[in-house]
Amino acid sequence: MVKDYRKWFLGRVKKAISDFAMIRDGDRVAVGFSGGKDSTSLLHALHLIRRSAPGVSFGLEAIFVDMGWPVDIPLLAAFCRAHEVDLSVVKTDIASIVFEHRRDQSPCAICSHLRRGAFHDRALELGCSRVALGHHLDDVVETFFMSLFYTGQFRTFAPDTYLDRTGLHMIRPLIYLPAGEIKKWAGLEGLPAIPNPCPVSGKTKREEAKELVAELRERCPNLGASFLNALLTFDPSNLWPKREKIPPGGP
Repeated sequence: MVKDYRKWFLGRVKKAISDFAMIRDGDRVAVGFSGGKDSTSLLHALHLIRRSAPGVSFGLEAIFVDMGWPVDIPLLAAFCRAHEVDLSVVKTDIASIVFEHRRDQSPCAICSHLRRGAFHDRALELGCSRVALGHHLDDVVETFFMSLFYTGQFRTFAPDTYLDRTGLHMIRPLIYLPAGEIKKWAGLEGLPAIPNPCPVSGKTKREEAKELVAELRERCPNLGASFLNALLTFDPSNLWPKREKIPPGGP
């Protein structure tokens, strides 16, 4: 069963990579590695794919952005060694900047900005062309509802985003897999999962969106699959056309 599930899981990851040309021969991929189940699942999957993918050779790096909270770095390093991947630890003062100096009511935005900058800088230093994040299908759906409710826009993140400021491609190979499958994969593969040490973890707008999606899934068990199909088959003509621009002073 474990072998069959591994084949199915890796097949979904490979399909996402292939559908959006996320990784090409000769790429060097930096994985954003926090030690949570999403990032360990991603690194593990890419390691297995790298060993078996015919005709595609790519390098892997793991980057841990140290925010300033206590984290079991030796555990992360041991996991990376077992996967033949170098672990790069980036020391930062992000925790103190966000929670002691700035003390914003909504710290997630500035924290994400600083963490992403540190991650991308190290990826470039390591000669990487791609940065990979462990976002899954539930994250796609939650981001959509957050954008709809809080900014009034139909938006979510893309599978592969070109970052023109750095020249990096930000890829998300787990986007075809819902959170439940990530959790199952991590359990069957015996992957470690370090709890998120952030003091606002579980108290954010994303957590509210997560709860909403969970409620919707109870009523519509196929929510994730339906949402994914909607994204893949999206036709702009099914929505309203753009308003005609009326010149100043009226028609």
